Amino acid sequence: MEQKATRLLKGIVSDELLNSYTRLLAAGSCPRDEAPDLLGGAGQVEELTESGMAHIQSSGPALPQRLVPVPPDLALQGTLADLTRRLVADQERLLDGQRRIAESHPWTSSAATESADRLVRIITDREEIGTVSRALIRAARHDWMTLDNQSMERPIDELTAVPPPPSLDGHVRCRAIYESNCAGHPVGLRSIEIAVEAGEEARLLPRVGMKMKLADESIAMLPLTPTGMSGALLIRSSVIAGALREYFEMLWERAVPFGAACAESPLNEKEQKVLSLLVEGVSDTVIAKRTGMGLSTVRRHSATIRAKLGHNNHHFAAGVAAVRRGWIK
Repeated sequence: MEQKATRLLKGIVSDELLNSYTRLLAAGSCPRDEAPDLLGGAGQVEELTESGMAHIQSSGPALPQRLVPVPPDLALQGTLADLTRRLVADQERLLDGQRRIAESHPWTSSAATESADRLVRIITDREEIGTVSRALIRAARHDWMTLDNQSMERPIDELTAVPPPPSLDGHVRCRAIYESNCAGHPVGLRSIEIAVEAGEEARLLPRVGMKMKLADESIAMLPLTPTGMSGALLIRSSVIAGALREYFEMLWERAVPFGAACAESPLNEKEQKVLSLLVEGVSDTVIAKRTGMGLSTVRRHSATIRAKLGHNNHHFAAGVAAVRRGWIK
C-alpha cells in the first residue's frame, strides 16, 4: 500500500507530506491526539486532512476520534480536486487544456484500452467501505449528491448519527435527497438540520429505494445490500456516473424541499406548523409529539389543510401541492 501511494503521489504532493501519509498508511489509523507525534507535527495533520488524504473518524460523542488515511487512489483524486479548487484563477485555461486533450484523444479510442478493473470495483471489506464512503466527497470538484434512507444495521441513536462532512467551503454544491422517514426520527432530523446548516441543500421523498453517493459525473458509490455496509460498488465509468446523475436530477425535481413555511401562506400559525411537518411525510402522531398539540387537534388541522389543497388521502401529496403553490419554501 505504501509503494502504491508513493507511485501515485510522488511529485504531486511534497515529500514531507507524502512521508507523513505513508506513515499513517502503515499504522492504519491513530488516535487524533497522538497524530502530531506520529506524523511530525500538528501542521502535517492539518495538511493531510485539508488535502483529503486523511479524515477524522468519529463513531459518536462517547468514543475517541481517530485520524484515518484514505486509500491511495482516492487520496490522489482528492488531492487533484483540492489543487483544482486552489487554482480558481486558472480554471478556464485548465478546462480549455482538457478540451484540447479530449479533441486529440477521443473517448472512442481510449475506451478500447480502458481496464474494466479501473471503471468498476466491488468492495466487500466493511472497514474499507466506510473509509471510501467518507473519503468520496473530497473527489467532488463541482457537485456532491447523495441519496439516503433508513436502511441501517442497527437502530439509529446518538452514536450512529455522525455529523456530515463540510460543504467544501462553498466550492462544491452539496445536495441530498432523504427518505421522509429519516426526518421522522429526532436524531435523523437533527442530522439533516446539521447538514443544512453546513450548506447542504436537502429534499425529501416518501421512498428512496437505495443509498447513493455521487461526485460530479466522475465517481459514484452504490450499495450491493440494503445498508451497503457488507458490499458496495465503486464506479468510475463516466457513462454510468452520467446516467446516475440524470437519475438523481429526476428525483430532485420530484422531491420536496426541507425548509420552513412561507410567510405568504394563507394558513394560520398552527396550521402552518402542521403543514411544515406534513411536507416531511410524517404521521399525525409524530406531528402531535413534535408540536405539543393534541392528536385530535392535529388531525383537524391536517384535514383542513388537505381539503384546501384538494389532497384528502395522502399527507405527502398535500406537502407537494403546498410547495407548488408557494405555501412552503
